Amino acid sequence: MKYIYGPVKSRRLGFSLGITLTPYKICTFDCVYCQLGKTSEKTKERREYLEAKEIIEELRGWLQNNSLQIKTLNYITISGSGEPTLNLKIGEFISQIKKLTSIPVAVITNSSLLNILSVRQELLAADLILPSLDAVNPEVFTKIDRPCPDVKIEDIIEGLIGLRKEFRGKIWLEVMLVKGLNDDIRQIKKLRGVIDRINPDKIQLNSPVRSTAEPNILSVDKNKLEKIKEILGEKCEII
Repeated sequence: MKYIYGPVKSRRLGFSLGITLTPYKICTFDCVYCQLGKTSEKTKERREYLEAKEIIEELRGWLQNNSLQIKTLNYITISGSGEPTLNLKIGEFISQIKKLTSIPVAVITNSSLLNILSVRQELLAADLILPSLDAVNPEVFTKIDRPCPDVKIEDIIEGLIGLRKEFRGKIWLEVMLVKGLNDDIRQIKKLRGVIDRINPDKIQLNSPVRSTAEPNILSVDKNKLEKIKEILGEKCEII
């Protein structure tokens, strides 16, 4: 399989069949904690990185040949080896998947392009969107997510607020916490204020447990995670 991986069992989605829409590892960010390693091409350019027809045909073949595994799937997840919204055809992918199967479609995104109205519109046919928001302070955001120079946290926040107004499905917002980088309680309280404006259905609090792009990236200890969970409110869960 070139474009499909799994099914895999995750803490967030249960059993999921993954699809990548970009080659490894093209992204708008170069996050210090990324389990896939360093970004090979950091860009904001949207184009058809991989051909839609080939990916859909591979998915069609998998669905035809794996009737037993289909019954175990909770989601077909668009994520993969980079930022999926960089692919201009993501809306077409979602529509084509919906024609092939009734399995819910989830999209995992770093939120970097959600300030673009056309990107948000392309995601509207999904059942679940899992965007991320690691910090609301520009300096902290830059340190942990290392975005393209013209990606601003203010735009990301406005994009997330816009998505909530337009999207009728579920939004589960992920916050990835790295010890000493974005776990300061004062910053968490500011984050809470922004999250209240976004109003996701769920907040999923995470901390690195696998290999990371940079060395010495440490997870936040359990007691502090519990305290941060309380600050972020009743919608928050530690995953």
